[in-house]
Amino acid sequence: MAANSTDKIESHMARIKARLVLPVIAAPMFLVSGPELVIAACKAGVIGSFPTLNARPIEVLEDWFQRIVRELELFRAAGGNPAPWAANLIVHRSNARADQDVALTLKYRPEIVITALGTPAGVVAAVHDYGGLVFADVNSVAYARKAAAAGADGLVLVASGAGGHTGPLNAFSFVPAVREFFDGPIILGGGIINGRGVRAAQMLGADFAYIGTRFIATIESMAPQAYKQMLVDCTEEDIICSSHFTGVAANYLKPSIIKAGIDPAQLGVRKEMKFDHRGDSAEAKAWKDIWAAGQGVRAITSVLSTADLVDELARDYAAAAPPV
Repeated sequence: MAANSTDKIESHMARIKARLVLPVIAAPMFLVSGPELVIAACKAGVIGSFPTLNARPIEVLEDWFQRIVRELELFRAAGGNPAPWAANLIVHRSNARADQDVALTLKYRPEIVITALGTPAGVVAAVHDYGGLVFADVNSVAYARKAAAAGADGLVLVASGAGGHTGPLNAFSFVPAVREFFDGPIILGGGIINGRGVRAAQMLGADFAYIGTRFIATIESMAPQAYKQMLVDCTEEDIICSSHFTGVAANYLKPSIIKAGIDPAQLGVRKEMKFDHRGDSAEAKAWKDIWAAGQGVRAITSVLSTADLVDELARDYAAAAPPV
């Protein structure tokens, strides 16, 4: 955290937390998170985020940025106090659009930039220049060390059980291991399904919970209705973890793999990591037809508005407060 002083980060974090109903980030999800979900999450009092690669072609990304900024400004002008929003950048070398996405992100200045699938080093200084924070998505202690050394202000720890790309470590081991060398903001993801889970993340030493799967089954998400219904119908028994599609372990809904005409028992392991999310790429087509979900899918019993989901999470969070 050399580029941003600890005091500045703590002060910025305090201002962010004061605008939240509960310490949650609606995780950025490929082909799921768009401006509707981001805006609804921020208005409801949790941090909304989206992968910039969800907006295709690049011109659409600028439209999305403009819409998010405009609608949250209107909400604020009407007396609302929206939570911050975050842009998620895929910084892996196979992302051919990375430079364009970074340029537009810097133009619209989200308070938080979340990097994934690579080092945050290339964006830290530029985001700090406009006063933003950089959180790096990591799935191991080794990557957490590298991201911290690269100047990340916060670390998103993707623990086992997360939907989509997941990590091998249990949250109970992951958070304390990272806390041994990192005193900045920690965001914990992986199977967190309710307000009690958010409390548990904080008890472990995290500052925020990263919740993805539950936000897929919201009215505002871009997920097809069939995807949302499959989430309602499935349990943890329907989750399969495979490196077949991207070369990195990810949790998927087994029924969607079968529906795509693929035998789950015959999945192999991709030799090369590939994150080319162009609409015509094999990987993008796989994510379009083969749907991700985390181990907490059983908690989804209906499709809710984002506001109603956040309200449910907040009530459960309040009920789980430790006795005074």
